[in-house]
Amino acid sequence: MGEKMNGSSNISVGQRQAFEKWVDSEGLDLIGGIWVEDLRTTPVKPWLRKGGLGAYIKLLGAGWENAAYICEIPPGKSLKPQHHLFEENIYILKGEGRTKVWNDAGAEQSVQWREGSLFAIPLNAWHQHVNTSHEGATRYLAVTLAPSAINIYRDLDFIFNLPFDFKERFNGEEGYFNGNERVYLDPNGFKGEILETNFVYDLPNHPLGKRDERGAGGGNTRFEMAGNVMDCHVSEFPVGTYKKCHRHGPSAHVLILRGKGYSLMWPEGSAIQRFDWHEGSLLVPPDQWWHQHFNTGNTPVRYLALHGMRSHKHKIGIKLSDAVDVKKGGDQIEYEDEPPEIREMFEKELVKSGITCQMPVPNRRR
Repeated sequence: MGEKMNGSSNISVGQRQAFEKWVDSEGLDLIGGIWVEDLRTTPVKPWLRKGGLGAYIKLLGAGWENAAYICEIPPGKSLKPQHHLFEENIYILKGEGRTKVWNDAGAEQSVQWREGSLFAIPLNAWHQHVNTSHEGATRYLAVTLAPSAINIYRDLDFIFNLPFDFKERFNGEEGYFNGNERVYLDPNGFKGEILETNFVYDLPNHPLGKRDERGAGGGNTRFEMAGNVMDCHVSEFPVGTYKKCHRHGPSAHVLILRGKGYSLMWPEGSAIQRFDWHEGSLLVPPDQWWHQHFNTGNTPVRYLALHGMRSHKHKIGIKLSDAVDVKKGGDQIEYEDEPPEIREMFEKELVKSGITCQMPVPNRRR
């Protein structure tokens, strides 16, 4: 049980669709598999169109609709201005800098960011990223809907050169990136905290709301940004604890912001696979695979999950049953129903680190 997995892989040529062929034409590596151990040190190649360096990531769990990429900006340099007909959410892995956003009408706003910042590029808006430091490179992670856009339209000129302003998404509003947050109350009954904002300056330390359905007594906040149908959420859980096992659809890119531990993942009826992670690791649970996250470090674990087409506000891709007991027709396994070896493995890992298990003794169901 819990076989350890090592690293990622490249996608074979025989499986490539229009999106993968486009990545080839960009001169970039396309990283496959289920996880990437450390995005901060993943090799990158010159990216002529961007004017920096990069690598694309299309993990198995992304499904057909979204993917991720890493982009690095050398010290004191700028990327080329560009715009595109797919949504994009960005998290700064290291460095500091500035992004300017404008539309064809000339309306413009900018945002100053640093390591740990999260923001979104408005659909089809012009934008340019600048590394304002002359001492070190800037590197960011972006999760995008590029695969669905490129596979559907198959016309790069249309995707990257269409002169059209989505004014309801961005019209040059003052304070567009000032970090204001509006609490969004979900009429569908989601019990967690949802915030509408276009910029979070310090995501690893941003206060979180409460959501108890996943167990472990941690925090959770969901963010809806830039009018996108791609949302994201941040979760945190304490030392000596782990989350309840659950499953859901594809496309959730889970980036570890703080802490260390491991995840167990498996498709129904198959062997459990184990993936060890730390700050900077990225994993994407495949479609309907059971998965469960465990904190084996001496600090709370916090992670960012960047989704595909999943939005409470726009009523897209939401399945509330993923936090409902599987015995009640949902997609979550309660602690008392999990196999005993799950807890046994976790407790053995904690002993290695001298950490006391904080999980209550399960009342096993007969």
